[in-house]
Amino acid sequence: MFIGVDVGTGSARAGVFDAAGTLLATAKHDIDMHVQGAHVEQSSTQVWQAVCASVRAAMRGLDAAQVKGIGFDATCSLVVEGQPVGDPAHPERDIIVWMDHRALEQAARINAGKHAVLRYVGGRISPEMQTPKLLWLKENLPAVYANAAHFFDLTDFLTWKASGAAARSSCTVTCKWTYLAHEGRWDADYFRAIGLGDLADEGFARIGTEVVPPGTALGSGLTAQAAADLGLPAGTAVAAGLIDAHAGGVGTVAAGGDATACLGYVFGTSSCTMTTTRDPVFVPGVWGPYYSAMVPGMWLNEGGQSAAGAAIARLLNLHPARAEAEALAQEAGIGLPHWLADRAVELAGGLSETVRLADGLHVVPEFLGNRAPFADPHARAVILGMGMEQDIASLVALYVAGVCGLGYGLRQIIATQAEYGAPVSTISVSGGAAAHPLTRQILADATGLEVEVTDCAEPVLLGSAMLGAVAARAYPDLQTAMPAMSRIASRCAPSPSFAARHGQRFEGFLTLQSTARALRDAEPSSGDDNAIHG
Repeated sequence: MFIGVDVGTGSARAGVFDAAGTLLATAKHDIDMHVQGAHVEQSSTQVWQAVCASVRAAMRGLDAAQVKGIGFDATCSLVVEGQPVGDPAHPERDIIVWMDHRALEQAARINAGKHAVLRYVGGRISPEMQTPKLLWLKENLPAVYANAAHFFDLTDFLTWKASGAAARSSCTVTCKWTYLAHEGRWDADYFRAIGLGDLADEGFARIGTEVVPPGTALGSGLTAQAAADLGLPAGTAVAAGLIDAHAGGVGTVAAGGDATACLGYVFGTSSCTMTTTRDPVFVPGVWGPYYSAMVPGMWLNEGGQSAAGAAIARLLNLHPARAEAEALAQEAGIGLPHWLADRAVELAGGLSETVRLADGLHVVPEFLGNRAPFADPHARAVILGMGMEQDIASLVALYVAGVCGLGYGLRQIIATQAEYGAPVSTISVSGGAAAHPLTRQILADATGLEVEVTDCAEPVLLGSAMLGAVAARAYPDLQTAMPAMSRIASRCAPSPSFAARHGQRFEGFLTLQSTARALRDAEPSSGDDNAIHG
């Protein structure tokens, strides 16, 4: 058996799989998140405890001696090992969570420098990435920065806790730290140019001197302490890990055989798009190209939406009928989005037909900025056509319009990538996007591409379990494990009857998006005396 561990924004989850990729058991354990303005923090101690609790719960009734490998994935959060990242009254909070935007100003300064390294992050670095956060720490908490023994991406922290090996995954450091995996080096000039030259002077000891591809066996496997914590045998193979979205990509995109033809769409609190190419493709506003960041030996372009599931939740909270619908959903024993999707299909009489419910209602759901293709953290949502209605039917319409908006954002990313030489012919969905037939159909109709769903209900966990299988030598490499352990369960084709309607709505989406950006750019800055005093 092989275990995949996924640490998301709100919980740690574990899945136990056999060598064919069959899911045998799962369990989860919640993780606290502390939000104050733009600062979002967690505790690595609590995260590790949650990981151990979820693994132990998933293994209940199973033979631990049969576990041969374990893989980890996590959000791209920054662990400042041994130091608090904010309020000194809470020293346990040593993680700056991926969505934390405290480093907006540092990211803007880095981008103004236009260093060549930025070519490999779509031309603009994001405040969600680690070098802006490190610069914020150095400038705002210099003692914390100076005294930190290590700076880890959360995935690499977990593999370090499990194996004692400080090697970093080429996934994490290439995607979020500007490591040049295709050249096998950090760019010291970049770090000196942005104000982090001390890391270069240290030989990058605190951010990683050994970088290995995902699935590489680390150290001697689980240490005695980690094995005791997890309830597994010491020496169990530990694999170099992945960012959570990338684990979802590994668990899905090769199910049809050709990973380069399929875009992985991993839908959670935010969404990520994962596009695999054999040669590097540079797409403005789309992160990458990253070498060996998901599939070893291949290149990756990573886009996505900064708010996906979170955008739908935020949208629904704006409507006066939300509480009433929430009560009905609880009575039915399902989540609110699921209940609204069922209601939409019932009202419209079919899956594709639900778009008619959103006539006149348009949503650009960029509540937390635009991750791709504009790399614009300052972008904000637009809602057009919302009236005074307070009934559940209007809430259903708003839900449909929101999901359509996510679909049009996905279509925009796909079109931009194709324009620059990274086309795809299918979309493989996982997470919330795969949970309901309506969501899958709207995504197919909104993008005009076939949507695939794999047969594993937990493809992110499966992707991490594949890493464990490779580290344990059950498969020679990840390229072999991916198609062997995942299969397509169903396909959803776009409806030609609604192609024109979605085409018109997509044009409306682009118009609203560009208008909002133009209006924002035309506004006087908050420091403009005329704006303040008239």
